[in-house]
Formats: sequence, structure tokens, C-alpha cells
Amino acid sequence: MKVSELAKRGGVTAETVRHYTREGLLAPTRHPDNGYQLYSTADLERLHFIQRARKLGFSVAEIRDILTHADQGDSPCPLVRDFLANRLPQIRARIAELEALANRMEQALESWQDMPDGTPDGHSLCRLIESFPEESPCSHKR
Repeated sequence: MKVSELAKRGGVTAETVRHYTREGLLAPTRHPDNGYQLYSTADLERLHFIQRARKLGFSVAEIRDILTHADQGDSPCPLVRDFLANRLPQIRARIAELEALANRMEQALESWQDMPDGTPDGHSLCRLIESFPEESPCSHKR
């Protein structure tokens, strides 16, 4: 099947199929007469696997490593567990950062509710943002 058919059957765009092909996740054959990339049902199964892995948060590079292990006949399961075990604390930290951001946004909206709009005057750009307290350097971690 051609790129467009694989994309349709896989529920992705043709550009996604091309991207995964460029990244080495899919390995189509070439039609001898016209050079079109031809994908098999095994490629469709692989595409479904890639989609599941992406939903679990795996990067393209991690998926490539997983597929390489599998293609060599090695179980990629220990690698998969390690990837997720390492990623989960990062995800939890990012969620905490986003929760803190949402709280700051809510505080800002509440404090700005009755403030009048201002116009830039050379000393002030936007009094709403300027009225919001700065974080102390100690409380800002990155």
C-alpha cells in the first residue's frame, strides 16, 4: 500500500507516515517502476504499535530503541519499563509546575478583575502584569 493508504488505515496523516519513515520507524520497499514507497500489513501493525507507544509518552528516539531491540529478537520490555520509570517523576514534576501556573493565573485574574485598563506611557507597559508580584529568586527553581 502507498503512503496515503497506510495513513488512512492507520488513522494518521500521510506526513506522519513520512516522518516515521524518515526516522527509521517504518521501512517500506520501493516500487521498481515508479519508486513509490510501498508499505505492508506488517508496517500497518508497526504503525499501530508506534501510536500506542506515543500515547504512553514515548519519544520517537525511544520508540526507535524499542523497535531495534524487538527487530533483533530481544525483549524490549525491560527497556520499556526503564523508560517509563525514568519519565514518570518528570511528568509528575511538570504537572506540579502546571498546577502552580494555573494557580498564579487564577490569582492574577482575581486581582485584576476590578483594575482599570491602562495604556503604555513610557513607564508602564501593562499595569496588570506589572501589578503581579515577582517571585523571589529563591522560590524559582529550574
